[in-house]
Amino acid sequence: MKEKKELQSTPSIWRNGRFRRMFAAHTAASFGDWFDAIAIQVLVAYRWEADPMMIALIPVVMALPGLLLGSIAGTLADRVHKARLMIVCDAAIALLTLVILAVPGPVWLLPLLGLRAAAGVFQMPSQQGLTRTVVASDDLFRATSLNGLVNQASKVAGPLLGAMTLTVLSPQACIILNALLRLCSGLLLWPLRGIGPELVSADQQAVAAGQQGKSAAHTAPKADEAKMREEHVRASRFFNQWREGWAFLWRSRMLLHTLIFGLFGLIAILMIDYQFPTLLRVLAPGNESLLGWLVSAIGAGAVGCMLVLNRLNRISAGWGLGGGYVLVGGAIAALGWAQPGTGLPVLLMIGAVLGVGNGLYIITQNYILQAKTPADMVGRVFGIQSTVIGAIMVVSPLAGGVLIRIAGAGTAFVWIGMTVGILGLAGLLLQSVIWRESLADSSLTTEQNADLA
Repeated sequence: MKEKKELQSTPSIWRNGRFRRMFAAHTAASFGDWFDAIAIQVLVAYRWEADPMMIALIPVVMALPGLLLGSIAGTLADRVHKARLMIVCDAAIALLTLVILAVPGPVWLLPLLGLRAAAGVFQMPSQQGLTRTVVASDDLFRATSLNGLVNQASKVAGPLLGAMTLTVLSPQACIILNALLRLCSGLLLWPLRGIGPELVSADQQAVAAGQQGKSAAHTAPKADEAKMREEHVRASRFFNQWREGWAFLWRSRMLLHTLIFGLFGLIAILMIDYQFPTLLRVLAPGNESLLGWLVSAIGAGAVGCMLVLNRLNRISAGWGLGGGYVLVGGAIAALGWAQPGTGLPVLLMIGAVLGVGNGLYIITQNYILQAKTPADMVGRVFGIQSTVIGAIMVVSPLAGGVLIRIAGAGTAFVWIGMTVGILGLAGLLLQSVIWRESLADSSLTTEQNADLA
């Protein structure tokens, strides 16, 4: 906390060397993830010809770690050296990614994806908390926008490069590239490993010092007693911090309404999030590269949106969250209405609109969660968000797989898109009620929120 108060805003965030390292590491990891994602979807949907229910199980096994470990990961991220935790996660992800190369089919793939997702659960709140630690409050919006920009830019270049790699080489080559980029991410974060809270409190140091002053005859047993007391205190503090995170979220109207609004939208969106290959197999059978083109168009739309937001440095909660869902829902419904033989330019235009809506929503939500949360609780709040998302992803993809089996991919996309669009419209019309906390909360600007950090 002391280090955070001394941070000063700079004319350019790129003068912050620590943020530059984090940004580079995040870029490497994000691009690697998209190489990997395209390769796995091609393997499962096209090479192994899995049905919608098997495809739906992929996000489920990837969500279970978030559901089980999300809040614990957020609490842990608030108590340890965040960069060290991120480095360990990068190494674990790289190792598990290489193990995927030996997988013979989707049944063996699922548990490995679950283990790899568990490492990612611990990394996300650590990254958010570390950003809050190394970036001044006045630069927080730009940092959030740039981090989101990387996520979406990787959707443009990652799938395209992945499609090219698939054409020339194989899905296995894409998986190896992801492992290498994860190792690069860990190496970039290595110089930041010393940033973080003191792991030993002053009280614990006093206990240790007192033990050293005792006679040798009494040192061992009393040291054991002190160690047991310290472990009990640590466990109690860990539970109390976890409980404090939920209590703080419940008291904050802005944060609570933001998460609830996102909850209902995600329930619908995640029903078809992993079913794009199922729909594309109907629209263009045998065209494996179409998935990469569509995902790239979504990323391009989000990148353009985030570039505009980064220059404006502000967005209202209602237009960002509600408007984002209107665009996302409309684009999903349009994809469902598309017929076999629909031209590539039309599909790419729909994907770009989806990306713009996605960019609006992600940037606005992440900024609200960061700006309205004290620095020492950012990890817990984002960990709670991971838990909520994990719970949704256990149920929604399976429900989506059942819906597609019953109604067909096109009809399912139309129904879900209309649901998300109506939710976004409600957010636009009722924004003064949903996100009304005070007059300063009507628009999210770095100047208005600097004192809230």
